[in-house]
Amino acid sequence: MNEEKHSGAPMRDFSRSLPMALLRAREAVMDRFRPSLREFGITEQQWRVLRALYGRGEVETGALAGLCCLLTPSLSRILKHLEGTGLVSRRPAPSDQRRTLVAIAPAGRALLERRAPHSEAQYRAIEDAFGKERVVALYETLGELLNALEK
Repeated sequence: MNEEKHSGAPMRDFSRSLPMALLRAREAVMDRFRPSLREFGITEQQWRVLRALYGRGEVETGALAGLCCLLTPSLSRILKHLEGTGLVSRRPAPSDQRRTLVAIAPAGRALLERRAPHSEAQYRAIEDAFGKERVVALYETLGELLNALEK
Protein backbone atom coordinates (compact mmCIF):
# COMPACT_ATOMS: atom_id res chain seq x y z
CA MET A 1 0.00 0.00 0.00
CA ASN A 2 1.42 3.38 -1.00
CA GLU A 3 1.39 6.24 1.44
CA GLU A 4 0.36 9.42 -0.30
CA LYS A 5 2.44 12.48 0.56
CA HIS A 6 0.67 15.82 0.84
CA SER A 7 2.45 19.10 0.38
CA GLY A 8 -0.25 21.21 2.05
CA ALA A 9 -0.31 22.59 5.57
CA PRO A 10 0.90 20.20 8.26
CA MET A 11 -1.83 18.23 9.97
CA ARG A 12 -1.68 16.55 13.35
CA ASP A 13 -1.43 12.78 13.41
CA PHE A 14 -4.79 11.02 13.10
CA SER A 15 -4.24 9.41 16.52
CA ARG A 16 -4.35 12.95 18.00
CA SER A 17 -7.66 13.88 16.39
CA LEU A 18 -9.93 15.03 19.21
CA PRO A 19 -13.19 14.32 17.33
CA MET A 20 -11.99 10.77 16.59
CA ALA A 21 -10.83 10.20 20.17
CA LEU A 22 -14.21 11.35 21.49
CA LEU A 23 -16.02 9.19 18.93
CA ARG A 24 -13.96 6.11 19.86
CA ALA A 25 -14.61 6.69 23.56
CA ARG A 26 -18.34 7.14 22.87
CA GLU A 27 -18.45 3.89 20.92
CA ALA A 28 -16.60 2.02 23.68
CA VAL A 29 -19.08 3.33 26.25
CA MET A 30 -22.13 2.62 24.07
CA ASP A 31 -20.92 -0.94 23.45
CA ARG A 32 -21.64 -1.48 27.16
CA PHE A 33 -25.21 -0.20 26.87
CA ARG A 34 -26.35 -1.50 23.46
CA PRO A 35 -27.11 -5.12 24.48
CA SER A 36 -29.57 -3.94 27.13
CA LEU A 37 -31.18 -1.47 24.74
CA ARG A 38 -31.66 -4.28 22.20
CA GLU A 39 -33.05 -6.52 24.93
CA PHE A 40 -35.68 -3.89 25.71
CA GLY A 41 -36.41 -3.30 22.02
CA ILE A 42 -35.38 0.33 21.81
CA THR A 43 -32.73 2.23 19.89
CA GLU A 44 -30.08 4.52 21.35
CA GLN A 45 -31.96 7.54 20.02
CA GLN A 46 -35.30 6.37 21.44
CA TRP A 47 -33.61 5.82 24.81
CA ARG A 48 -32.14 9.34 24.73
CA VAL A 49 -35.60 10.78 24.16
CA LEU A 50 -37.21 8.76 26.95
CA ARG A 51 -34.32 9.52 29.29
CA ALA A 52 -34.51 13.26 28.54
CA LEU A 53 -38.28 13.33 29.15
CA TYR A 54 -38.09 11.39 32.41
CA GLY A 55 -38.68 13.79 35.28
CA ARG A 56 -39.09 16.83 33.02
CA GLY A 57 -42.82 16.93 32.39
CA GLU A 58 -43.70 18.26 28.96
CA VAL A 59 -40.93 19.49 26.67
CA GLU A 60 -41.27 21.43 23.41
CA THR A 61 -39.90 19.44 20.48
CA GLY A 62 -37.22 22.00 19.58
CA ALA A 63 -35.86 21.95 23.13
CA LEU A 64 -36.08 18.15 23.19
CA ALA A 65 -34.03 17.91 19.98
CA GLY A 66 -31.33 20.00 21.64
CA LEU A 67 -31.38 17.96 24.84
CA CYS A 68 -31.01 14.72 22.88
CA CYS A 69 -28.51 15.99 20.28
CA LEU A 70 -30.88 15.01 17.49
CA LEU A 71 -31.84 16.79 14.31
CA THR A 72 -35.50 17.83 14.26
CA PRO A 73 -36.45 15.55 11.31
CA SER A 74 -34.91 12.56 13.11
CA LEU A 75 -36.69 13.47 16.33
CA SER A 76 -39.99 13.68 14.44
CA ARG A 77 -39.58 10.10 13.17
CA ILE A 78 -38.55 8.86 16.61
CA LEU A 79 -41.51 10.57 18.28
CA LYS A 80 -43.92 9.12 15.72
CA HIS A 81 -42.66 5.63 16.61
CA LEU A 82 -42.61 6.25 20.38
CA GLU A 83 -46.11 7.69 20.28
CA GLY A 84 -47.33 4.75 18.18
CA THR A 85 -46.00 2.31 20.78
CA GLY A 86 -47.55 4.30 23.63
CA LEU A 87 -44.24 5.37 25.19
CA VAL A 88 -44.74 9.14 24.76
CA SER A 89 -47.65 11.49 24.21
CA ARG A 90 -47.74 14.66 22.11
CA ARG A 91 -50.07 17.63 22.02
CA PRO A 92 -50.10 21.11 20.52
CA ALA A 93 -48.80 23.85 22.82
CA PRO A 94 -51.77 25.90 24.10
CA SER A 95 -49.94 29.19 23.49
CA ASP A 96 -48.88 28.35 19.93
CA GLN A 97 -50.58 25.57 17.96
CA ARG A 98 -47.52 25.31 15.68
CA ARG A 99 -45.41 24.05 18.59
CA THR A 100 -45.69 20.54 19.99
CA LEU A 101 -45.24 19.43 23.58
CA VAL A 102 -44.00 15.91 24.33
CA ALA A 103 -44.22 13.96 27.58
CA ILE A 104 -43.23 10.49 28.64
CA ALA A 105 -46.30 8.23 28.91
CA PRO A 106 -46.85 5.76 31.76
CA ALA A 107 -45.67 2.90 29.52
CA GLY A 108 -42.50 4.83 28.69
CA ARG A 109 -41.88 5.54 32.37
CA ALA A 110 -42.38 1.85 33.18
CA LEU A 111 -39.95 0.77 30.44
CA LEU A 112 -37.37 3.27 31.65
CA GLU A 113 -37.73 2.08 35.24
CA ARG A 114 -37.42 -1.60 34.20
CA ARG A 115 -34.26 -0.83 32.25
CA ALA A 116 -32.69 1.49 34.85
CA PRO A 117 -31.01 -1.30 36.87
CA HIS A 118 -29.32 -2.59 33.69
CA SER A 119 -28.08 0.90 32.90
CA GLU A 120 -26.82 1.50 36.43
CA ALA A 121 -24.97 -1.83 36.35
CA GLN A 122 -23.10 -0.63 33.26
CA TYR A 123 -22.24 2.67 34.94
CA ARG A 124 -20.82 0.71 37.89
CA ALA A 125 -18.81 -1.50 35.49
CA ILE A 126 -17.38 1.59 33.79
CA GLU A 127 -16.50 3.09 37.19
CA ASP A 128 -14.85 -0.20 38.19
CA ALA A 129 -12.82 -0.29 34.98
CA PHE A 130 -11.85 3.40 34.86
CA GLY A 131 -12.23 4.55 38.46
CA LYS A 132 -15.14 6.40 40.03
CA GLU A 133 -13.07 9.53 40.68
CA ARG A 134 -11.83 9.56 37.09
CA VAL A 135 -15.40 9.24 35.78
CA VAL A 136 -16.44 12.22 37.93
CA ALA A 137 -13.41 14.16 36.65
CA LEU A 138 -14.30 13.19 33.08
CA TYR A 139 -17.83 14.61 33.47
CA GLU A 140 -16.32 17.83 34.83
CA THR A 141 -13.71 18.07 32.08
CA LEU A 142 -16.26 17.43 29.32
CA GLY A 143 -18.57 20.04 30.85
CA GLU A 144 -15.72 22.54 30.94
CA LEU A 145 -14.83 21.76 27.31
CA LEU A 146 -18.44 22.25 26.24
CA ASN A 147 -18.70 25.55 28.12
CA ALA A 148 -15.43 26.82 26.63
CA LEU A 149 -16.46 25.93 23.08
CA GLU A 150 -19.97 27.36 23.38
CA LYS A 151 -18.66 30.85 24.32
